[in-house]
Amino acid sequence: MQKLLDIISDIVSQGFAACGYDSKLGKCTHSNRPDLCEFQCNGSLAGAKLYKKAPMMIANEVAGALENNHAFEMVEAVNPGFINIRLSRAFLADYLTRMWNSETFGCEKDASPRTIVIDYGGPNVAKPLHVGHLRSAIIGECLKRLNRFYGNKVIGDVHLGDWGLQMGLIIEEVRDRQPSLPYFDSSYEGAYPSEAPFTIGELEEIYPTASAKAKADEAFAKRAHHATYLLQNNHRGYRALWQHILNVSIADLKRNYEKLNVTFDVWKKESDAQPYIPAMIQDMKDKGLAYESQGALVIDVKEETDTKEIPPCILMKSDGAVLYPTTDLATLVEREKLFHPDRVLYVVDKRQEMHFTQVFRAARKSGIVRDETQLSFLGFGTMNGKDGKPFKTREGGVMRLERLIEDINKAVYEKSLESSHMDASDDREKACRIIGLAALKYGDLSNQASKDYVFDLDRFSSFDGNTGPYILYNIVRIKTILAKFAESGHVLPGDQSISAPQSAGAKNLCLILSQFNECMDQAYAEDAPHRICGYVYELANAFNGFYNETKILAEPDQDKMFGYIRLISMVKDVLLCAINILGFEAPDRM
Repeated sequence: MQKLLDIISDIVSQGFAACGYDSKLGKCTHSNRPDLCEFQCNGSLAGAKLYKKAPMMIANEVAGALENNHAFEMVEAVNPGFINIRLSRAFLADYLTRMWNSETFGCEKDASPRTIVIDYGGPNVAKPLHVGHLRSAIIGECLKRLNRFYGNKVIGDVHLGDWGLQMGLIIEEVRDRQPSLPYFDSSYEGAYPSEAPFTIGELEEIYPTASAKAKADEAFAKRAHHATYLLQNNHRGYRALWQHILNVSIADLKRNYEKLNVTFDVWKKESDAQPYIPAMIQDMKDKGLAYESQGALVIDVKEETDTKEIPPCILMKSDGAVLYPTTDLATLVEREKLFHPDRVLYVVDKRQEMHFTQVFRAARKSGIVRDETQLSFLGFGTMNGKDGKPFKTREGGVMRLERLIEDINKAVYEKSLESSHMDASDDREKACRIIGLAALKYGDLSNQASKDYVFDLDRFSSFDGNTGPYILYNIVRIKTILAKFAESGHVLPGDQSISAPQSAGAKNLCLILSQFNECMDQAYAEDAPHRICGYVYELANAFNGFYNETKILAEPDQDKMFGYIRLISMVKDVLLCAINILGFEAPDRM
C-alpha cells in the first residue's frame, strides 16, 4: 500500500506538471509547523532557479491548480514560496480504512523476501546471564520480529560460547571436587550417568572459582589447558561431562530468556563450527591467502581505501590454537551449508567492530560467502548507570539479568500501589511482570542502538512520560473503553471503516495513525527499533489528547460514538502490532 506522504507528493507533482514545471518539484514533507499546515512542499524554491521565476509566482500557480483537488482541505502559497497543505478529512479517513483492512496496516511485504540469520544473545555456557547480555537479546529479538513482519525467513541463532578454556577450567575443578567420577577414569568403558554431577547453581560457582585458581596456581592452569585440548580432541569422558555442562546451562538460559520473551530458532554453539575449520584453512592456504607471520597463520584483509590500520586476521596461533575469528569464519561456512542465507546480521557490542570487519573481509576474500550475501554488523552501545559507567550492582559487581528483572518488577509494583493509573486487582503481580518487561525493553529500545544510554530504574518504571508503562496504560485504557462499549449492548456494524474526523484532536490522531507504514519502513530499512518506539509514543500521546477532549461512550449521537469506537479500535490494533514487534505485550487491566 502506497504511503500517504507519497500519495500527496504524487498529487502535488501532477500540479507542478499541469503548470508546465518539472514534476519532481512536487515532493512533499511533513510540516514542521503543524499549527499552520500538515504537509508542505518547497519545490517552488528550487523551481525558481530552474525557470528564472519568483518562487511565489510558481507556488501560487501550483496552489491554484490544486485548490479543487478532493484530497485537500486547504492548499495555499506562503512566502517565500512554500505550498502549505491540509488534507481533506474524508480522504484521510478513506486512507485509514484501507490501512486497517490490510493485513499489515499498510506495510508492504518485502518484494524480494530473503533468508536472514540473526546472531544475537551470545552467552557462554556455565555462566549466568548478566546485564551485558541484555541489549543483544532485546535488540536481536526485535529485529527478528521486524524482519519476519516484512515477509523474510529469519533464523535467530543464540551462538553459545562452549569451546574455550572455560571448559577445561570447569573440568579440572570438577575433578578436584569429585575425583571418583567415571569421567576421569581412563579405564572406564561403561555408559556415563544421565544425571549431571552438578546443579546450575553449583556450576555457576565452579567456573569463577576455577578461573581464580588458574591465576594463582600455574599447575592448575596447565591442567586446564590440557583438559581443553583433550576435550577438543574427543576425550570420551570429557565429552560426556561437557554435554552435562551444556544441558544444564541451556535449560537455565532458556528459562531466563523466556522471562525476557526472547526465543531462538537454533541453539548453535562454537563447537558446531569446529569440524569445518581444517578444510576451511586448507582452502585458504591452497588459494594463497593464508600465510605464516611470526609463527601464526594469518590472512590479509586491509584494502587500499582504508583510512585506518586494519591488521591481518589471525586464523591460528603458533601453538596451533584457533581464535574467535577462525570460529566465526567457520560458523559462516556452516550457515552457508545449512541455511544459504542472503544476509547474516550480528547484534553485538560495538567494541567488536574491528573483529567483524576482519571476519567479513576474510569471508569475502576467501569465498566463504557468496558475493551477493550481505554481512551486517549492528554494534550496540553500553547500558550505563547514573554515574555514566557500565551498570553494576550496588556492591559494584556485575548484575545478573535475573536480578535486574526482579528489581524492575518490584519498582513497577511499588509504583502501582501509589498510581492512579493502576487498578487494585488480584492479578496485580502478573500485570506488574508484564509492565516490568515493557519498562525494561522499551527503556532499552527507545535509544538508538549504537549509543550508550543510562539505565534509570525510576524513570523507566514510571507510568508517565516516554516509557513502556505509559504506552501500556494507554492500550489498556482503550481496552477498557471497548469492554464497556460491549457491556452496554452496543454492536458495531460489520464493516471496518474509519469515519471522517470531526475535531482537531481526532484529525491529529488520524494523521499519526496514517504514518505507521512510513515509520515501519524506515525502521526496517535502518535496523532501527528506536524508530518504532518513537512512533508508538507519538501515537499513544495523540490518543491521550483525543481521549481527554472527547466524550466517547457518553456521546449522544450514536453514529459519532461508533466512529470514535472504530478509531480507537484501530489505534489499539496498531499499538499492539508495534509492541509485539518490540517484544512485549499489554495486560488486560492496569
